[in-house]
Amino acid sequence: MQRPLDVLGSSQDKKVIIQLKSGSKITGTLRAFDSHINLWLDDASLEDKENTLKLGKVLVRGDNIVLISPEK
Repeated sequence: MQRPLDVLGSSQDKKVIIQLKSGSKITGTLRAFDSHINLWLDDASLEDKENTLKLGKVLVRGDNIVLISPEK
């Protein structure tokens, strides 16, 4: 059985989709994370109900995250 941080580690350097509490989605390449599930992303884009905004490098605070999924 794998621990949650081990599973997240297997997604490192891969594209992920992050669902935020606000309902927005961020997609990007997962570069690093910590024990609080703070995520560092490269080539990130923010999608909300109306727009897509290119963000570049971002840090997403773990307490704003609802779901993390590998991009298909």
